Amino acid sequence: MNTFLLFFIGLPALEIFLMIKIGGEIGALNTIFLIFLTAVIGVYYARIQGMQTLRSGLVNLYQNKVPIYELISGASIAFAASLLIIPGFFTDFIGFLLLVPFTRNVLFKTLIKEKKLNNREDIKTNIIDGEIKDDKKD
Repeated sequence: MNTFLLFFIGLPALEIFLMIKIGGEIGALNTIFLIFLTAVIGVYYARIQGMQTLRSGLVNLYQNKVPIYELISGASIAFAASLLIIPGFFTDFIGFLLLVPFTRNVLFKTLIKEKKLNNREDIKTNIIDGEIKDDKKD
């Protein structure tokens, strides 16, 4: 099955399931209030994290360093803010995980390590042995 289609159908189904379960425990109005509260707090926290990342990136630029971490971090903060705006508890959880610098660092290190391992495997499998013959006759 197509991954996008599975994501497109599965994520809303998971969000609805969680809203029903949590709404059954704490009540419908409290659930709606909690969804709005997490969105407001998340966007506010994303704004603060984004400004800190921007400042850190500018400091790196002034020191003639490439702000690679800040670029990746800024993109993940923007993605986290969009996840927090989407109503639901699962997307809010993932969004808050992306906003916390510690979990962001762990995620980046895992992805970079995995990418390096994949590149090494590609290098090993793409080696072509050959021999050079000099056919020039004097």
